[in-house]
Amino acid sequence: MKFKFPYQGYNVEDLIRRCGYGKINNPHTNETSYKRALGSGFYPRFHVYIYEYDNYFEVNLHLDQKKASYEGTTAHSGEYDGDLVDNEARRITKVIADIYGVAV
Repeated sequence: MKFKFPYQGYNVEDLIRRCGYGKINNPHTNETSYKRALGSGFYPRFHVYIYEYDNYFEVNLHLDQKKASYEGTTAHSGEYDGDLVDNEARRITKVIADIYGVAV
């Protein structure tokens, strides 16, 4: 699920951290993403990629149910929609709207 926010003078990484996400650096791709665990284990977890543009940033959210099944592949049991993902997108939107000082 993808959704957008306008820039409001805040650091994007700080915003997503204030939503409860921790940073992940992938040493193989040198790509940065963010995760929020749903329990005490590594999975399931919400997983976010952030893409920055001139006037806005985009959040690409999905739910990782488990680790990739096969060595050397990135395939996993990811959910890109559904109630859990929808609710998390609303939660992130509410947190950022509160920081921005605007109503959702």
